[in-house]
Amino acid sequence: MTTKSILSQYIDIKDEIREVRAKIDRLEADIQRIEDGEKVVDSVTGGFGGTQHFRIDGVPYPEYSRKKTLLYSRKTTLQLLEDDLLTKTNEVEQFIANIPDSRMRRIINLRYLENMSWNKVADHIGGGNTEDSVRKACERFLKSN
Repeated sequence: MTTKSILSQYIDIKDEIREVRAKIDRLEADIQRIEDGEKVVDSVTGGFGGTQHFRIDGVPYPEYSRKKTLLYSRKTTLQLLEDDLLTKTNEVEQFIANIPDSRMRRIINLRYLENMSWNKVADHIGGGNTEDSVRKACERFLKSN
């Protein structure tokens, strides 16, 4: 895998983790809503000679069960993504640590690990650097390595 693709994968995995966490939060809210109040109520006839009526209530189990299973699946997916992110973070940090040029280390760190825009990277680096100059310098560096 090339360096640029590792850096891109790192950003994509971070975004995907954020999306999965949002889905988990929504599912947990749905499950909590079901547990707190959305009860199913019915009455049945039974007892001696079928003359007594009984009221039964509870949660809509099929929906509840499906959402619980989906929640478990998404939490497993999140754990796998977080493990993958940790591996990618180590690869990216090792790559950045091995860059001999301090300016380039800063640019790549700010852009990929800190997820700053090119404009913010240029402002942070200072020294009259523009958005295009830091972007081009990074692209040239990644192309040569």
